[in-house]
Amino acid sequence: MQEKSMKTFEFAYGQGKKTFSLEEERIIKEVRTEPFDPIKDLKAAIHDVLYHPVALPSIDQIVRPGQKVAFICNDLTRVANSFEFMPILLDEMNKLGVKDEDMHILFSLGTHRAMTHEEMIRAVGENVASRVRMYNSISTQTEDFRYFGTTSRGTPVWINKHICDVDHVILTGSIVHHYFSGYGGGRKAILPGCAAMETVRVNHSFMLQPEAAIGRMDGNPCYEDQVEGVKLFAKGRSLFLFNAVLNAHHQILKVFAGDVFKAHREACKFVDKVYGCEIPELADIVVASCGGYPKDINVYQMQKTMDNAVCAVKQDGAVILFAECVEGSGSQVLEETCKRLGSPDAIRAELEKNFQIGANKAFAVTRLMKKAKFYLVSSLDRKMAREMLFEGAFDTFEEALAAAEVKIGRNGKVILMPEGSLTVPRLEEK
Repeated sequence: MQEKSMKTFEFAYGQGKKTFSLEEERIIKEVRTEPFDPIKDLKAAIHDVLYHPVALPSIDQIVRPGQKVAFICNDLTRVANSFEFMPILLDEMNKLGVKDEDMHILFSLGTHRAMTHEEMIRAVGENVASRVRMYNSISTQTEDFRYFGTTSRGTPVWINKHICDVDHVILTGSIVHHYFSGYGGGRKAILPGCAAMETVRVNHSFMLQPEAAIGRMDGNPCYEDQVEGVKLFAKGRSLFLFNAVLNAHHQILKVFAGDVFKAHREACKFVDKVYGCEIPELADIVVASCGGYPKDINVYQMQKTMDNAVCAVKQDGAVILFAECVEGSGSQVLEETCKRLGSPDAIRAELEKNFQIGANKAFAVTRLMKKAKFYLVSSLDRKMAREMLFEGAFDTFEEALAAAEVKIGRNGKVILMPEGSLTVPRLEEK
């Protein structure tokens, strides 16, 4: 009897790694991002896009001495490497005559928890944190938001006051595919990033529509509503986009700047090249990593990798997901909704009657379970995992694989996704 050839893999997990082995003949493909070279001279690259932006004049024709500038930065749940580019952006503003005391940062939390001061420093670096004021956009602090009208779909546009009374708003962040808004980055820094809870709630309710899909902008009701909302805010204001595209190693591959909508669309073309991956066939089992911390900090963040993994698995297949979830579910509403309603159909039915943030994530997570069963390699509480409708949480890959094979049989074909939060598989065209 011929001995099976085993191959060993190392997947990111929390702040560390998990190692496992699998028979080589079972592996269809190891899906990875395209190997573009990282930027070697970030300062030069940033200077180039600031002075040659997409669909806007050069930055020195926009920003004038003595003006006030607000930067929007990602919170810690979204890797953007703000600590790399923010010192360069501040220094450039100084050269254009903008003083440190006339600049500040607003962290675009959306509906996430507030960042501590130490987390803010970690996000933008000590140099930047010591120079400018920093604020959280906390969606539930209603006194912090101003009203800018209502979109044609009925979303009331309430935007944080800290980006209202300035001469220029510079939206920073990174871009990856988004499971119902098409793509991250761009307008999302403002809506939902710096919007009030009710604004986010109504906008995100459109995720129930089939057109709200990963990698789609045109015809996507969530994306189009976000654009319309940001345009209401932008009337009479100067907005300037600065977005980065990173690889799985958190290295910056390319930067884009200019018009919030047009520069973003240019960047999304590059995102498709970097993260879009062709596969020859769907797998019985997909083995995926979120990419480690902070992408697997909780179930709320882990869900994005679930969406990508489902693109590569057969109907009624299995997904084994490496996700530490050191902060548990990330949402009590998410937990409670899953536990109380107990099925994807019941969750959707309730959301259609009364859409609530947190409960929407329960739908996002559990709707995927109608295609595949999910087995977690995770520190997540075992009882909580079951209550959230996962097949279980396990200490090791071997335990998770054994449990999956009880349901789908042994020797199923496998696709590996070590960069699961980034890579979006699609079937090759025959």
